[in-house]
Amino acid sequence: MNELLKDSAKKILKNLLMECSHAQQEMFKRMYCHDHLEYTIEQAIHQMDAERIDMAVNQVQRTIKKNKER
Repeated sequence: MNELLKDSAKKILKNLLMECSHAQQEMFKRMYCHDHLEYTIEQAIHQMDAERIDMAVNQVQRTIKKNKER
C-alpha cells in the first residue's frame, strides 16, 4: 500500500475509534494489538499491518452504526 494512503487510512481509523467507547477501543486493541494491550490507540494503530486496516475500518464503522441505533 502506498505510504500516503496508509497514513490517511490510519488517521481515518483513529478518528473513527474516537467515536467508540473505551470498552470498544480496548476490544480493538485485543483484536489488532493483542501482544501490547498497554499501547494507546495511536500506538496500536501505528503498529498495524497495512493489510488489516481496511477490515478494521469496516468493523469500526459497523460498531459506530450499532452504537447510534441503540
